[in-house]
Amino acid sequence: MRGGPSHVDTFDHKPQLAVDNGKPAPGKKNRKLMESPWAFKQHGQSGQWISELFPNVAGHADDLCVLNGMHADVPSHPECFVQLHTGSFQFVRPSMGAWVLYGLGTENANLPGFITLNPPSRVGGAQNYGSSFLPAVYQGTRIGQLGQSLKTATIGNLKNPRLDRSAQRRQIDFVQSLNRGLIEKRQSDEQLESVIESYELAFRMQSELPKVLSLSKETAKTQQAYGVDAGPTDNFGRQCLLARRLAEAGVRFIELSHANWDQHGGLQKRLTANCRAVDQPIAALLGDLKQRDMLKDTLVVWGGEFGRTPHIKKADGRDHNSTGFTFWMAGGGVKGGIAHGKTDEYGMEAISGKVHFHDLHATMLHLLGLDHKKLTYRYAGRDFRLTDVYGDVVKEILV
Repeated sequence: MRGGPSHVDTFDHKPQLAVDNGKPAPGKKNRKLMESPWAFKQHGQSGQWISELFPNVAGHADDLCVLNGMHADVPSHPECFVQLHTGSFQFVRPSMGAWVLYGLGTENANLPGFITLNPPSRVGGAQNYGSSFLPAVYQGTRIGQLGQSLKTATIGNLKNPRLDRSAQRRQIDFVQSLNRGLIEKRQSDEQLESVIESYELAFRMQSELPKVLSLSKETAKTQQAYGVDAGPTDNFGRQCLLARRLAEAGVRFIELSHANWDQHGGLQKRLTANCRAVDQPIAALLGDLKQRDMLKDTLVVWGGEFGRTPHIKKADGRDHNSTGFTFWMAGGGVKGGIAHGKTDEYGMEAISGKVHFHDLHATMLHLLGLDHKKLTYRYAGRDFRLTDVYGDVVKEILV
């Protein structure tokens, strides 16, 4: 959720914030505390506190592992967004999706192993799904971009208007023979080897990917459940339904994006609209995965680059807050129906059960069967890893 969802209005219930509404914020000059305009209720057998902004997701409260002790390093969108995706806001590093694909490989040789749907073109752009020094075959494949309807989005050049499939195969074989001849002369060239693999994957994708991207085989009932063709839920509903189809087809890592959650003003109107757009599709995805017996093997992660402040500079708006915010996970080996960690009484700073992005990455890799300390790649004389020299697996949330 690009822009930073307000945790104190969604998944981090702060009753003291309501008690002290309008009072000066501790340690903040010219700032007043603002209670959440939305009511929180407990849901499920677990009694998870969830805002009325997410009535459909609340129906899956017992599947959610809510991380209320999240924190990051900088309250700036580009840096924090890139750190969420790559582990570093200072250097160009491989994205998490690239690391996962490097560690696990692909389950479908005819599809990319890492696909990103409607990613933002700014706040890091392609760096958020790039492979950096990892071979290029591990970078994410982009479909659409933020602000574009997924209904019309596709991958360019899936069809060759000049050559039929047989002629194209002969053309690729000729180009590949030249590439292999060059590799023999150089003895080894990882980038060129990646080019060879990418050409072959691109050729196979031409027949496989259009089938997966098409929702025509999905029933009207299923599409309705996701909110497809239903106004505000259509675009993200398509992302969620397509994510399920891609997961079924063997794509390892799928990222969905939605904006804009950066509400310095107009909080009540804009946050309501954002949540309305994603609530039904997310709930449909969780229910669909569960009904198909896929949730236990699929790790679903929700969050943004940071959260929002409990205090306000101007009415009806919240500012950036990287010292305390919320993510949640579901499926994939995490305990459902629990809230791990907490922020202070107003929701400003994580004070217990703290989870940094390095810890989040270490935990996600662990749940996918990878040891973050051993998943390394030698580059420029050094062994690099997603978590650098940091990160601890959050064992308390594991089944």
